[in-house]
Amino acid sequence: MTATARAHLALIVSGLLYGANYWVAKGLMPGFMQPMQIIFIRGFTSLILLWLFAFFINDRHVEKRDHLILAACGLTGIAINQTFFFLGLNLTSPVDAALIHSGSPVIVLLFSVLIAGEKAGWSKIAGIAIGAFGAVLLVLMGNFSNGGNNHLLGNMLILFNIVSYSLYLVMVKPLMAKYKALTIMKWVFLYGFIFIFPFCINGIGDLSFTSFTPYAWFAISYIVIGTTFFSYLLTTYSLKTLSAGTAGYYIYMQPVIAASIGIIFFKESPALIKIIAAIMVFTGVFLVNRNPSIRKGAEKV
Repeated sequence: MTATARAHLALIVSGLLYGANYWVAKGLMPGFMQPMQIIFIRGFTSLILLWLFAFFINDRHVEKRDHLILAACGLTGIAINQTFFFLGLNLTSPVDAALIHSGSPVIVLLFSVLIAGEKAGWSKIAGIAIGAFGAVLLVLMGNFSNGGNNHLLGNMLILFNIVSYSLYLVMVKPLMAKYKALTIMKWVFLYGFIFIFPFCINGIGDLSFTSFTPYAWFAISYIVIGTTFFSYLLTTYSLKTLSAGTAGYYIYMQPVIAASIGIIFFKESPALIKIIAAIMVFTGVFLVNRNPSIRKGAEKV
């Protein structure tokens, strides 16, 4: 398997983990945990795991000038991204969140052009347009009953969440040419945890694990290990080979997965229009991946 194929496989696995996370995380809030409690447990546990794993690898010393970029990545990719995601998801529905996330590749592409100088050819633009339309169509065709109590505010927080994560993808890309993925992630999570700690610590004293059901334990484990530790590592690893725009495009998998969960577990009807929409999403993935400018952009950044 080539390095490019491994990078795409990493993004596919990461997309699957993230897609299911909308429903898994929603099931925790607010009955078992509040958003800031999840963020604290998620950040602290992942931080410990990353530093433990980094201890056993040939970890390169990070240059002082790169710590400023790592701190900015911790702010955008961890602190703002995770805080706004869980606060927003607590107020809106999983599918609304997935729908808004389908616009992330456009934001990643914008930041890539403005910051990294990446070129966007017609094939890539067409792929994004087709995929975006398919993702929006797929979600809008459903009748999803699991919602929140303040969709407008929740959706705005989710929008800020994807803007922050899109900026993170572009900023972390140049570091991949110098350091291992685990080296980058241990510092990004350290800085991110420092940023969120003052806002999380007060709620930890109110957390009671005695009320946890088996599902609650599964959900928090999934969030910490699956969508934090593994997903961040997989996404960061993929940036060694692929551009930030390509990595961001795989977010289009998430509405497909979120809608599929609604069909399977919440008795949504798998209508023909939904199947067509899903095909459009993956057609968009194909158009973006066949664009030669992706490889050029990945080499230049």
